[in-house]
Amino acid sequence: MEPLLTHKATKLNLLDFKSVPIRTFWITSIAFFICFFAWFGIVPFMPDVVRDLGLTPAQKWNATVLAVAGTVFARLLIGKLCDKYGPRLCYTWLLIIGSIPVILSGLVQTPMQFYICRLLTGFIGASFVITQVHTSLMFASNIVGTANATSAGWGNLGGGANRLGMPIIAAIVIGVGVAEADAWRYSMVIAGIACFTMGLVYYFFTKDTPEGNFKELEARGMQVPSTKKDKVGFMEAVKDYRVWLLFVVYAACFGIELTVYGTMDDYLQNTFQLERITAGNIVLSFALMNIFARTLGGYFGDKFGKARGLKGRVWFLAAILIAEGLMLSLFSLATGLLVGFVLLVAFSLTVQMAEGATFSVVPFVNRKAIGSISGIVGAGGNFGAFLAALFLSSKSAVAEKAALMASETLGADAAAAAQSAAAASAVSAGYLVIGGLIVMSGMVALAIRFSTEDEKVAEVELGRLQPELVRIDN
Repeated sequence: MEPLLTHKATKLNLLDFKSVPIRTFWITSIAFFICFFAWFGIVPFMPDVVRDLGLTPAQKWNATVLAVAGTVFARLLIGKLCDKYGPRLCYTWLLIIGSIPVILSGLVQTPMQFYICRLLTGFIGASFVITQVHTSLMFASNIVGTANATSAGWGNLGGGANRLGMPIIAAIVIGVGVAEADAWRYSMVIAGIACFTMGLVYYFFTKDTPEGNFKELEARGMQVPSTKKDKVGFMEAVKDYRVWLLFVVYAACFGIELTVYGTMDDYLQNTFQLERITAGNIVLSFALMNIFARTLGGYFGDKFGKARGLKGRVWFLAAILIAEGLMLSLFSLATGLLVGFVLLVAFSLTVQMAEGATFSVVPFVNRKAIGSISGIVGAGGNFGAFLAALFLSSKSAVAEKAALMASETLGADAAAAAQSAAAASAVSAGYLVIGGLIVMSGMVALAIRFSTEDEKVAEVELGRLQPELVRIDN
């Protein structure tokens, strides 16, 4: 089988819609945005869901855990499927099939039905992996980090935009005559229909690679970016220590971002005595930093890669991770609002840059298993979020219980104040510990190594060497 002569894009010219890589970049970014929008679309309506279904606080928490748990397994599976069938078909079916539990979320009548829908809806969180695989196949090594980071950052906006978008959809639904109590149900149905429609767009308007779809390339006797035996590629990915180092790295950036922002509303209120709306707006503003912050991580990863080769990408990743850990640690010690705000901005910037830098390294680990590696590394983010959330919640629960016991004779107001202070202190101490672990993960990242052959393949795409000197068949 002949090696594939790549025609990957070397520039991210966002207005060149006739270009297959640019068109794919836009479609995959929008698809990712819609998936995250639908995945977290229920969040603004949780008070309505709790009231309609009679959920207890424990049941509400269980539904949140199920939505994240489903994503971990889906990300591991979807990467392997991308290597075998190509990102185009995988994204098409993920969007179409994933639209079903989103739509059904608006029709549930019992807590168990809601549990099942949240678990299955979490599968569309695997859209991140397909987005990274598809942009990796479309862009050359000099720009792939920037392309990966930008598509991921813009797609992640869907997870924050739902705070504004879903209430707007609900208002429109109410405006056409739907009862206010049922607006959240119709809104979820609309989000599901958007997923289904995007699946059709993905099928008809994208290709697996700039040269064509996997099946078309194989029919012409060309070698596709995956192996003929997908199982081999997947096992190579599992056995590669670099993949698991990147798993840890992504847990230390994306996983921690999810956890910190999930706990930040309460922390800002308890520590700096902010109103809930003010704290929520601050958290939302940091989600919007994905517009540029993650792109910066990929951009500098590419710049260091061009100047220092693949090892340059690793050096930058390690440096930005260490900076992220230091910013979180310093934020945990802040007692003044102004200083805390500045440090929180710095943390938000560095954590999102670290995410972009991670996926400026991923495409070069093993070209025979880009999908499998992206899936494993992507799952690391959700796994890290789960562990960090478990650590903070258990630490906070112990502190709050002790505070309530110590102040039970002082009255309700005093007990509530003591509980709030204890929660803030526990989370602050937890942030400090997590910040230290992130710094350690940055140091561990330096253990990622690339062979001379890997460096030569990357240079071929940059045009530094003649293509015939290195077969691009790995």
